[in-house]
Amino acid sequence: MTREIFLKLIQAREFKAVQSVLNVMNPVDIAALLEDLEGTDLALAFRLIPKDRAAETFSEMRPSRQACLVERFTDTELKALLDALFLDDTVDLLEELPANLVTRILAAVDKDKRAQINTLLGYPEDSAGSIMTTEYVRLKPDMTVVQAIDQIRKTGIHKQTIYTCYVLEARQLVGIVSAKDLLTADDAVRVGDIMTRRIVSVNTTADREDVAKLLSKYGFLALPVLDAQGYMVGIVTIDDAVDVLEAETTEDLSIMAAVNPSEKPYFESSVWDHAKNRIVWLLVLMFSAIATGSILTYYENAFQAIPLLVSFVPMLMDTGGNCGSQSSTLIIRGLALEEIRLTDIFRVMFKELRIALLVGFTLAAANGLRILITYRSVKMAFVIALSLMATVIISKLIGCTLPLLAKKVRLDPAIMAAPLITTLVDTCSVMIYFAIATRVFGL
Repeated sequence: MTREIFLKLIQAREFKAVQSVLNVMNPVDIAALLEDLEGTDLALAFRLIPKDRAAETFSEMRPSRQACLVERFTDTELKALLDALFLDDTVDLLEELPANLVTRILAAVDKDKRAQINTLLGYPEDSAGSIMTTEYVRLKPDMTVVQAIDQIRKTGIHKQTIYTCYVLEARQLVGIVSAKDLLTADDAVRVGDIMTRRIVSVNTTADREDVAKLLSKYGFLALPVLDAQGYMVGIVTIDDAVDVLEAETTEDLSIMAAVNPSEKPYFESSVWDHAKNRIVWLLVLMFSAIATGSILTYYENAFQAIPLLVSFVPMLMDTGGNCGSQSSTLIIRGLALEEIRLTDIFRVMFKELRIALLVGFTLAAANGLRILITYRSVKMAFVIALSLMATVIISKLIGCTLPLLAKKVRLDPAIMAAPLITTLVDTCSVMIYFAIATRVFGL
């Protein structure tokens, strides 16, 4: 069903038709369908969602839609929703809502859950603790398989995942056992005999992006989180890891485009917010480009002597910028995927140098031949060919080293992306070009 038809059904108050549609839809699709609804229409539509899918649908909605619903829920509806939401989703909700709604939500949850929420809210924003949930299956090593399965049946409905179970002894994590292991083992076997002791875990203060990468690396559905004393306090699940990687990728793409990152969707950000996020970098890049203008002014006499020199400046600058951007993009990607490390800087430079020689020679030969045929000038062809060769080499070396140096000084390598690289390379290419031209033509 299209959003337009769904919206018309809501406005016409055709509740039976709306409910029949929502009954067969996935929570993710329901959340997408509700995106265009506002106020009372949104609240009415949400109340028609099947009870077993309401909480999951709510967790998939954007913060602005969630806030709209919370404002319109009765206390009873709000408590029912919060009881059905997983703890980490509740924490995510609180981090996005205004203070008055946060107060109302905390008042609606029971004392124990409020204490857990306050604990999770106390972790640093980018830490594993901030994205973990405390709702996981706990087993004991001396349990039999039958007892363990019975424990899952009793508590599993309230847990984030039951596919991976954690074996604890005095709050210490001693092993991990999967639901598959339990279902395929004999009833009388002890959990301690079938659990694996090869545990990959993280600390509450670990960077959340590193945690997401670990989940991706090992293909786990969840990763246990331990506190400073080694006690298990929660798990990070794969769905939260995907959200983290999406957020980090969005941030890197914004920085690479010389835009300050924003957590708000495009249409929810005001014109002022968009301008504010872009103008700082544009100012920096604009003033840094003044150096290129100064170099052009310095060689004004060369322009007057050989006006043809000016026509090749844009081509050299664009080629240098493109070459630098290619290298920086690949290095930033390599750093993000941990294919490249800081210790690889000289290997990277040597590889990019060889690439630059091949690329530079090809571009220099093509342009040199074109200029020779068009202008019948051996000197001009030589100047452009040599300038192109030098520009490509310099730009690729700059493009590959700057992201690594940024990483070394604990900056985001994405800062050293196309806009900044292009500005730096423009200055270098113009300097190289006129240094070669003035010597060859004796200007």
